[in-house]
Amino acid sequence: MTAPVRERPMSPHLQVWRWHLTMLTSILHRATGMALYGGALIVTAWALALGAGPDVYQGFLDLMASPLGRLVLVGLTLSLFYHLANGVRHLFWDVGLGLSVTSSFRSGVMAMAFSVVATVLVWAIGLGSGGS
Repeated sequence: MTAPVRERPMSPHLQVWRWHLTMLTSILHRATGMALYGGALIVTAWALALGAGPDVYQGFLDLMASPLGRLVLVGLTLSLFYHLANGVRHLFWDVGLGLSVTSSFRSGVMAMAFSVVATVLVWAIGLGSGGS
């Protein structure tokens, strides 16, 4: 006689959990980390275009200056600042600071606000200084 096979327990998934800010910040941290890998590929393409000559480099610049290119660059800027701010938040958690529900909620809001404000400032300064 063999014992009946028990089904393995299912881990709670996104459909089970009630969404909260710390869950969102965790998912955004992972997503922005992946987006920054895409940014590294764009930097690599920039360097290759620079080495390939003036015509190729101008084509790269034209692509990055297009509306889609600008949208990607703004998204990468936002990803960079969010990932930075949330990484600092994690460093505080690593030493045991800010782990309460209230503190983690507040620091999550601050990370998101910082990333938006820093992105707007960088782009305002860049476009204001003739970076059209």
